[in-house]
Amino acid sequence: MWSFFSRDPVKEFPFETSGGPEASLGLWQLHQGRRKGTTDPVSVFVYDIKPNADEQTQVAKAAFKRLKTLRHPNILSFTDGLEAEKCLYIVTEPVIPLGTYLKTKEAAGELTEQEISWGLHQIVKALSFLVNDCGLIHNNVCVAAVFVDRAGEWKLGGLDYMYAARGETPLPSKGFPELDKYDPPEGSEPGKGSTEKWSADMWRLGCLIWEVFNGPLPRSSSLRSLGKIPKSLVPHYCELVGANPKVRPNPAKFLQSCRGLNGFMNNRFIETNLFLEEIQIKEPVERQNFFLELSSQLDTFPENFCKHKILPQLLTAFEFGNAGAVILTPLFKVGKFLSAEEYQQKIIPVVVKMFSSTDRAMRIRLLQQMEQFIQYLTEATVNAQIFPHVVQGFLDTNPAIREQTVKSMLLLAPKLSDSNLNVELMKHFARLQAKDEQGPIRCNTTVCLGKISSYLNASTRHRILISAFSRATKDPFAPSRAAGILGFAATHSYYSINDCAYKILQVLCPLTVDPDKNVRDQAFKAVRSFLAKLETVSEDPSKLPDVEKDINSASLNPAGALMAGSWAGWAVTGVSTLTSKLIRGNPATAAQAPGDKTEPREEADDRLGTAATSPAAPTPAQEAADQEDLADKWDDEDWGSLENVSASGDKDPSPVASDWDTAGWGVDDSWEPKADQDRGPAEADSWNTEWGNELMLSHSKTLKVRASASRQEVRLASEYNWDGTNSSSKEEDLFATLSQPSSTSQNDEDTCSVDAAAAGWDTEANWESVEAEPGLSKSDLARKKREERKREIEAKRAERKAAKGPLKLGVRKVD
Repeated sequence: MWSFFSRDPVKEFPFETSGGPEASLGLWQLHQGRRKGTTDPVSVFVYDIKPNADEQTQVAKAAFKRLKTLRHPNILSFTDGLEAEKCLYIVTEPVIPLGTYLKTKEAAGELTEQEISWGLHQIVKALSFLVNDCGLIHNNVCVAAVFVDRAGEWKLGGLDYMYAARGETPLPSKGFPELDKYDPPEGSEPGKGSTEKWSADMWRLGCLIWEVFNGPLPRSSSLRSLGKIPKSLVPHYCELVGANPKVRPNPAKFLQSCRGLNGFMNNRFIETNLFLEEIQIKEPVERQNFFLELSSQLDTFPENFCKHKILPQLLTAFEFGNAGAVILTPLFKVGKFLSAEEYQQKIIPVVVKMFSSTDRAMRIRLLQQMEQFIQYLTEATVNAQIFPHVVQGFLDTNPAIREQTVKSMLLLAPKLSDSNLNVELMKHFARLQAKDEQGPIRCNTTVCLGKISSYLNASTRHRILISAFSRATKDPFAPSRAAGILGFAATHSYYSINDCAYKILQVLCPLTVDPDKNVRDQAFKAVRSFLAKLETVSEDPSKLPDVEKDINSASLNPAGALMAGSWAGWAVTGVSTLTSKLIRGNPATAAQAPGDKTEPREEADDRLGTAATSPAAPTPAQEAADQEDLADKWDDEDWGSLENVSASGDKDPSPVASDWDTAGWGVDDSWEPKADQDRGPAEADSWNTEWGNELMLSHSKTLKVRASASRQEVRLASEYNWDGTNSSSKEEDLFATLSQPSSTSQNDEDTCSVDAAAAGWDTEANWESVEAEPGLSKSDLARKKREERKREIEAKRAERKAAKGPLKLGVRKVD
């Protein structure tokens, strides 16, 4: 009467199957399932207890017991089980039958010998464990007894007919005639015919090898035909299926033979797997070398193996093994095989944690490989957890990190908040362009600003772009001046007609007589394009709204940016290399050597000849071509890199490849003119006139700065010890000295600063984002800062003069 209250153990079992059986394997039916309440996948082997089948039920229960008690990496992993009145359940890790796996991989053309070699290695290792360590005979080795997990690892199952090598009689009855073809000719009973205890299982291993390469075994006599068995495996296979059972090798010896020189199991894939199995006991240096070499091998490894075997080991090595930056390259390579959801779950938490690391090698490799994971980062994650750590790179004493930090802004800009992009980032850009001593860094800051300008809000663009590109055109380094010109051309739609006439052309026209030919060429093209814009509006004033329609346009969101012009989209999708070429052109574009003398302005004008004269009025077709050429120029050119800078000391770097980038810049403290809205029309006109005149007068002085700026020694980024394995205090000192200005160019820096002050430029590190003192207008604040700067320079000169002492009569002063 209590049966009404009894509970069904199957319904309470914490696992459930989904759908019908995938395969029937002797007594068992294989189902795929999951743990209830979760999505964790499992495999469920089900045996239905039938009446009058006591012998088979005992065999099934014996298999249940064996699988539950045996634990080995190469034997099917037992998770849970259920012994009910009408059925037996065995829950294991998610697996599929080897026969199904081989058919699927072969149909897709993805089955490789190295994958098969590792699978056979695992099965032989499991047999060695059973025979040599446990004294057990498997008695059922065939394709139906082998399963494959998600990582492609082969697992030995089918323990139904297992027995002890000594003392267990009679042998379990199989009851399936189709299994008779796997029995050796001498029979299965150990000791019969002077056999070894492993002889029968090694015969069956030979049958398994034949089936792996040739398909299902029709009869025992088919073993005589080698079929597709590889030549390197043939001698070992013949030993397994030999008629003499005494010749069949022990599983351990079989592995040793196959791992010999030119053996079937002697390959890089097996060596990688064996190292991963023992990685926890390896020395730190061995682990470092392994991860360094791993990246180049991943392309030849199966995808599932990389996702489910390599990736967990990489994550574990980072979390507990202090692997450092060496895991980044293989980690991101494996990440390409993951879905977006898997990437968010497994890779992104590691990336976020890595950005907070103080390890320079890790930081620079993260920045270099940002394009591989940027699409998986949400805006909230970037602004709250990534950007605060990335901006520290702008202040790093290592110039290569500062360089990569600037370049990474192309990828981060679409995801930055208004405050981080328009305020915080612009402050760092202003300081870098004004005071960073490395040429490529200051030049790339100008490039990056132009490429992310579409993401800036309208007020920031109006306040910053003209000032920033104007400063770049005054830089003593020729590629930077070219970058400033191209910046104007690429952002031409953000300038009003008045800005083009009163500000931009006054900056571009002096560059048409620049000593560098490339700068002159770009300046002429830019001048023609802006004049064409002015002429278009002059001839038809009704076109003014169309010409100025983008001036107050809102900043682009990431989706809109991809649909924008090609140069703007490049900032999001086109950063394929973060170290690239130097400037293309003739050696004249390089800064002059210390021993060279700069030509006076008049001599330079005479030398330029017709190039310095005003060009003929361009035709409409030529204007369009110039505009298109400038846009293409901005799109196609790559970054400069510290790795390309000559480290020859006093000798100038030779321009080789790109149009913008190389080393040897001077330091210019000026940045931005005052906005016209802060002064009246008359004051604005006088400022523009004064600016143009002062620029022409100070041009010859600025050329001196260009020559002196090239004297700084720059160490190649490739020479740095990024991994930190042999770091020394000497290297740290070298990093620090790169951020100090050269003493030989101190007078030139002072001259440059005086010229900037005379030209009416603000000498602070920021643009108009510099915090103003309360109660002072912007013009008063600029005037006050210029006066303070002049006083500082005069004080320094007085100190140097006092240190030299009075001059004696008859003694000539040598500068």
